[in-house]
Amino acid sequence: MKQNEKKALQIAACKIRMGAIEGVYHAKSGHPGGSLSAADIFAYLYFKEMNIDPKRPKDENRDRFVLSKGHTCPGLYAALALKGYFPWDELKKLRHIGAMLQGHPDMKGTPGIDMSTGSLGQGVAAAGGMALAGKMDGKNYRVYSVLGDGETEEGEVWEAAMFAGHHKLDNLCLIIDDNGLQIDGPTAEIGGPEPLDQKYRAFGFDVQKIDGHDFDAIEAAFNHAKTVKGKPSAIIARTVKGRGVSYMENQVGWHGKAPNDEQYRVAMRELKKTLSELEAE
Repeated sequence: MKQNEKKALQIAACKIRMGAIEGVYHAKSGHPGGSLSAADIFAYLYFKEMNIDPKRPKDENRDRFVLSKGHTCPGLYAALALKGYFPWDELKKLRHIGAMLQGHPDMKGTPGIDMSTGSLGQGVAAAGGMALAGKMDGKNYRVYSVLGDGETEEGEVWEAAMFAGHHKLDNLCLIIDDNGLQIDGPTAEIGGPEPLDQKYRAFGFDVQKIDGHDFDAIEAAFNHAKTVKGKPSAIIARTVKGRGVSYMENQVGWHGKAPNDEQYRVAMRELKKTLSELEAE
């Protein structure tokens, strides 16, 4: 990846993190940890990978995206706002009565949302259905879905994987945000979903494991996934929960709570410093 292109993605990811913090802070509730860990994936998908146009959010030939771990929508909303689907100021209205942005994605009320999600496991199942529909309709669009590592403890995730493997959905790409933490603690201690790579291969997937914060690795993984024929793809992206905000990193308590006034100021100060350094390079 060219350096200027990588820098642009790093800047986008930093702004997505800032938007996620902005939204959760003003909502006084929400899920910052997983929003921050997936920010680099959101940045790559929306600013490099997917064939989408904010001016035509319902284009039948667009690529589809499903946030299966729907509680981390503050990060997705920030990506959509940055892309131009709706004004940035909408982020400050997150979870407010009458506002566009709900606590989980709503395809009926928010431009750019392809599937309403929230109940873990259902999003990835819907993504498989979208991919099969594309095959049946002779469309060339691809379907992407981000799910959490804790989410893979849901049985529906594996029903969806069986479905995707059986139908050889090579237009489906799953990205597992493997940050090692879920609401109750480390995933290894709560549900023990590993070895995820072996499990997905057993269900007929092409599997890659990458550093989910390394844009060169992210690009290589998505480029490879587009060459895979006859089987769906799973990219297991190792990430840091709370990435970019020092006191949130690898802290399970930041799975689902909002920062107070001082914590908000610290988070935004750190992210603004990161952004300034990136823009000065």
